[in-house]
Amino acid sequence: MKKSDTDWKRLESMTDDEIDFSDIDELNEEFFRNAEIRLPRRKQQVSMRLDAEVLDWFRKQGHGYQTRINAILSAYVRARKKAGSGSGEVD
Repeated sequence: MKKSDTDWKRLESMTDDEIDFSDIDELNEEFFRNAEIRLPRRKQQVSMRLDAEVLDWFRKQGHGYQTRINAILSAYVRARKKAGSGSGEVD
């Protein structure tokens, strides 16, 4: 696993007033009016066969590679549904 370059001790010691929020838009009423709560869906454990170079590439991306594989597969399913092929629910 790749070691973080973040100085966590310095961040933990900072007060709210020391944090620079200038590049973050303020959350206003419109944001909350349009906001949705999305709870993670329960995952189902499976065993599948992938090409070695595909799995190696994802693993080299670091922690969370399985989540990224799932996100890519979910995007593919949504795109196929939008194109009119396939059925079922994926969010």
